[in-house]
Amino acid sequence: MSKQRVLSGVQPTGNLHLGNYLGAIRNWVEIQDQYDNFFCVVDLHAITVPHDPKTLADDTYKIAALYLACGIDLQYSTIFVQSHVTAHSELTWLLNCITPLNWLERMIQFKEKAIKQGENVSVGLLDYPVLMAADILLYDADKVPVGEDQKQHLELTRDIAARVNDKFGKKKEPVLKIPDPLIRTEGARVMSLTDGTKKMSKSDPSEMSRISLLDSPDEIKKKIKRCKTDPIKGLVFDDPQRPECHNLLSLYQILAGKTKQEVATECQDMGWGQFKPLLTEVTIEALKPIQDKYKEIMDNKDYLNSVLQEGKAKAEEVANTTLSRVKDALGYLPSL
Repeated sequence: MSKQRVLSGVQPTGNLHLGNYLGAIRNWVEIQDQYDNFFCVVDLHAITVPHDPKTLADDTYKIAALYLACGIDLQYSTIFVQSHVTAHSELTWLLNCITPLNWLERMIQFKEKAIKQGENVSVGLLDYPVLMAADILLYDADKVPVGEDQKQHLELTRDIAARVNDKFGKKKEPVLKIPDPLIRTEGARVMSLTDGTKKMSKSDPSEMSRISLLDSPDEIKKKIKRCKTDPIKGLVFDDPQRPECHNLLSLYQILAGKTKQEVATECQDMGWGQFKPLLTEVTIEALKPIQDKYKEIMDNKDYLNSVLQEGKAKAEEVANTTLSRVKDALGYLPSL
């Protein structure tokens, strides 16, 4: 019996941080041998907001290298760049013509980002959930690793696939496979170092809000030393009045590889002056192997290019098969 397929990706905008790693990539690594995995660098998504064209290519290389450095194994996984596979853009257009506008207007993330961008908001920002749907559906993905904030987009993907199947498929021959979410709760939502009620994000203007995977030991030490805490001695999980305390204890628990009860017992009588050096030490130790491997990969661009070329070929084979199936269902004249 063939393995189920998983599809996921990360935008090449800014450095990956602990939230990206603990909430997504580390989970991919842990389960990758159970699935047939396609992991892409979603550079088409990166331009839905203002971007710097001078850094886009380098940032794309960086994300691909970090995939490998974090433990994505080419024995089980395919790594490729989204824009290198033109089927992503073509299927997006086909799905655009089938997706009702009001489905996109109700997307929570669009509403939030549109407020920030004001009159400069692009059609791409409204439409990127359809591109995300195309990303997933092209690969007949069975499972999609998503955080709680992405569940709405996956539901949209499922709705779009169902709509295509209902309008253009046959009873026993659906055009598109409807994917299921793959959600892991532990570590799935790492919060900001400056506000324990907000998710750690690459888009936060403050570098102090996040620990990037490539931060130096001195940078990590400075960020943890200055992160938001409270004046209460004795550190506890799950106190709604102490969100930063819960977040930092959770980070320590995951990075140190301890149970929640072990950390609760260890830290129950600690003050922040005693705890922060512990968190700093385990964070530096956890990131060092990733940073060392990343440097090794980036020093060998020929190898990285070969990985992306091979990934493109594998991705195109699967994606183009799906695209042809959709175009046939919609009635297009096959390419001559």
